[in-house]
Amino acid sequence: MKSYQITQWCHHFIADHVQKGDICIDATMGNGIDTEFLCELVKEEGKVYAFDIQAQALANTKKRLEERNLLHRAELILDSHANMGQYVSQEVACIVFNFGYLPGGDHNLATKAKSSIQAIEQGLLLLKKKGMMSLCIYSGGDSGFEERDALLSFLKSLDGKKYLVIVSEYYNRPNHPPIPVLIIKV
Repeated sequence: MKSYQITQWCHHFIADHVQKGDICIDATMGNGIDTEFLCELVKEEGKVYAFDIQAQALANTKKRLEERNLLHRAELILDSHANMGQYVSQEVACIVFNFGYLPGGDHNLATKAKSSIQAIEQGLLLLKKKGMMSLCIYSGGDSGFEERDALLSFLKSLDGKKYLVIVSEYYNRPNHPPIPVLIIKV
């Protein structure tokens, strides 16, 4: 692992999990960093579905993927991650979430607890056995704590016989550091 930033920490585990030909979902497309990463992992045989409610996120991601000749591996969808089940019918190997707001975007447009929990529920239905879900939970000044608290409460309630939930934390970092979470469907 080259970096200890939350996305790189999660990428370390995702890279060990996703295989060539897999179907994956980037549930919070943002600027396309996770979409690009997943497209590289699934290779030509795989597919990545990426969701965001902001047209700017879709435009940023499309540009990123075009520059790297990866756009043909992805389907970019301008809709809420809570609706992913309407677009994806196959079982998926990995689903990636970054909760909060679009980096460089309007901080007033951020993920919300209700739709985020609905999206996780949809994702758990799509996740194949031994599939993995990665969550980066941001909280603090701009995004508040309501979503973080609701997500953590929901994750704690997941059936331990069906899912392994691993919650980590940057224990000695100030200012409400992000919380990386992995969910494995057992």
